Amino acid sequence: MNAPVSIDQLLPELDHRHLDWLEEEAIFILREAAAAFERPALLFSGGKDSCVVLRLAEKAFKNHLGNGVFKGRLPFPLVHVDTGHNFPEVIEFRDRRVAEMGERLVVGHVEDSIRRGTVRLAHPLESRNGHQTVTLLETIEEHRFDLLIGGARRDEEKARAKERIFSHRDSFGQWQPKEQRPELWTLFNTRIRPGEHMRAFPISNWTELDVWLYIARENIPLPSLYYAHERQVVRRKGLLVPVTELTPPQPGEEVETVQVRFRTVGDMTCTCPVESTAINAAEIVAETLKATVSERGATRMDDRTSDASMERRKKEGYF
Repeated sequence: MNAPVSIDQLLPELDHRHLDWLEEEAIFILREAAAAFERPALLFSGGKDSCVVLRLAEKAFKNHLGNGVFKGRLPFPLVHVDTGHNFPEVIEFRDRRVAEMGERLVVGHVEDSIRRGTVRLAHPLESRNGHQTVTLLETIEEHRFDLLIGGARRDEEKARAKERIFSHRDSFGQWQPKEQRPELWTLFNTRIRPGEHMRAFPISNWTELDVWLYIARENIPLPSLYYAHERQVVRRKGLLVPVTELTPPQPGEEVETVQVRFRTVGDMTCTCPVESTAINAAEIVAETLKATVSERGATRMDDRTSDASMERRKKEGYF
């Protein structure tokens, strides 16, 4: 009987040459975005995809001094919409990373939208994830951004699979899937009218596996939540729900301490981990090769409300 293949044996067999092509395409898109718009910004939540886009932006606009060290500043600010229910580890990482890079960070707070009355919660523990749309559009209007660059990928979810690389938003901030512009031969129509804006997705053509291969190759720092750690959870509807003050166990549920990691990070009220022993990017690559469910399908409670939940939120202005 053959011995199991170790991670060290498996990873060298992967062909990484496609990462160079994906990186080149993403850098081209980032430079097109910076050249075509007057007030662009890059969405940075501290999640793995936004960390990858941030590294690509460094390569596109800064001088690389070697060993992951870059000199200079980006030609646009970083933007994050904070629900107030984000994991503390992610917010700490976000602030530390921005300080290390010396970049400007613009934060839109859902709590501010609640105080203004533009967001109304049905009850205090309601998930604020869907309400990010209002705060995002308010932040765009306040700072007059005409382009937001983000880390959405087409393999995440079927509504996102419909996206163009440059995605038009009307004067209400809404996305109309039937009115998207053709992008033949990598030619982008970036024209907008007053009050409209664009979203750009440089890693549209990447997969979750590509992202982790790139993180491993580039040694990109991430929040600790992405790697295996022990956490109290309850099992609910096929998901591991983290036990927090916002997501307490329900009557009859048994609290367990499980070794987990997060495949995606977001609002604590709707983001779940998966069981894992992976403690570094190489081990996560090996796990991802065996995964049969997308990261959103395996970890996001908000995407399970209906098959069209993501598309509905995107039409309203969600990223």
